[in-house]
Amino acid sequence: MDEECEKYDGEAGCDGDGDGDGGGGLRARLVRVGVELVNAEGAQALSLREIARRAGVSHGAPRRHFPTHLDLLSAIARQGFAELAARVAADDRETAPPRERIALLAGVYLDYAGARRGMYELMFRHDLLESGRLGLRETSLPLFAHLSGLVARVRPGADSVVVAGALWANLHGIAQLWHWGSLRLATGADDPAPLLAATLDAHLGPVAPAPLRPVAPAPLPDTHPGPTPTEPAP
Repeated sequence: MDEECEKYDGEAGCDGDGDGDGGGGLRARLVRVGVELVNAEGAQALSLREIARRAGVSHGAPRRHFPTHLDLLSAIARQGFAELAARVAADDRETAPPRERIALLAGVYLDYAGARRGMYELMFRHDLLESGRLGLRETSLPLFAHLSGLVARVRPGADSVVVAGALWANLHGIAQLWHWGSLRLATGADDPAPLLAATLDAHLGPVAPAPLRPVAPAPLPDTHPGPTPTEPAP
């Protein structure tokens, strides 16, 4: 039994199976600590040594489950994609028109980028996505496929993948520039909602005006003459 298993004797993940995610073992603990750390202090705080220290193990312990730093960072980023997908699913309304569902998805995306800034930056680090560690790209693609499918319903004659990619790039730009303060400075806006609305209009077309409700005609004035008053006798 190694140093960590002596310290956490009897805990899942120290029983020789090398994993123990389902029982709160070392692997799961390292990822959980990493998620807490990135949300509290940002992606730059995610060193192997700091994660190990906060997990209460030696700095070499993470390599039992994560041979490289990228493996551990990818496992942490997977949790971010899972959380984002869960938020989108919670707010999605399958019976709503597809354009409205895209607007909901986009709003959740921007809210998540603002609320989980460190995690958001980690999720889209090019070195993590390019490495393909732990199937991170496969974890992120279902959400894009969902967006692309909705775009196809709004713009059936367009290349939905290209339009969805352009829309996503625009949303990512809003998230980054809003965080940096550049959009506030350039536009004087204090709310990104108008920028989101303009983005959706640019990629999906403007919202179709609601059909006019028929108005009942006004009643015609009564032109029927009333009774002639009786004249007094001479």
